Amino acid sequence: QLQLVESGGGLVQAGGSLRLSCAASGRTFSSYAMGWFRQAPGKEREFVAASSGSGDSTYYVDSVKGRFTISRDNAKNTVYLQMNSLKPEDTAVYYCAALSSGYGSSWIPDYWGQGTQVTVSS
Repeated sequence: QLQLVESGGGLVQAGGSLRLSCAASGRTFSSYAMGWFRQAPGKEREFVAASSGSGDSTYYVDSVKGRFTISRDNAKNTVYLQMNSLKPEDTAVYYCAALSSGYGSSWIPDYWGQGTQVTVSS
C-alpha cells in the first residue's frame, strides 16, 4: 500500500510557475507508474501527466505539453510536477496518483493523494 501526500500548490499569477511534489510512503514506489490529475470546479477529474516507474517514459495531456514536466526521484519516493507558463485555465485541485496500469493518457489509479489547490490569477 502507498500513502501519497502532495505539496506545493498555491496562488500564482498567469505566466508564473509552481512545482508540485508528491511524497510516497512504502517500499514499492519505483514499481509504480505515477501520475498527476486535476479537477476544476464543476468539471470531471482529468489526466495531466504520467511517468513510468523508471522515469524514462512520460506522457502529457495536450493542453500542458511544453509547459509542464513530470519527474521522479525514486531514492526519495517523490514525484514532481513542474508547471511553467501557467494559465487561469490551469486552476484546479491537483492530485497525485499511483497507477496500476495504462498508457498515454489512459491510466488506472490504485492510490490517490489528498490533493493540492493551484489557483492562477489573470
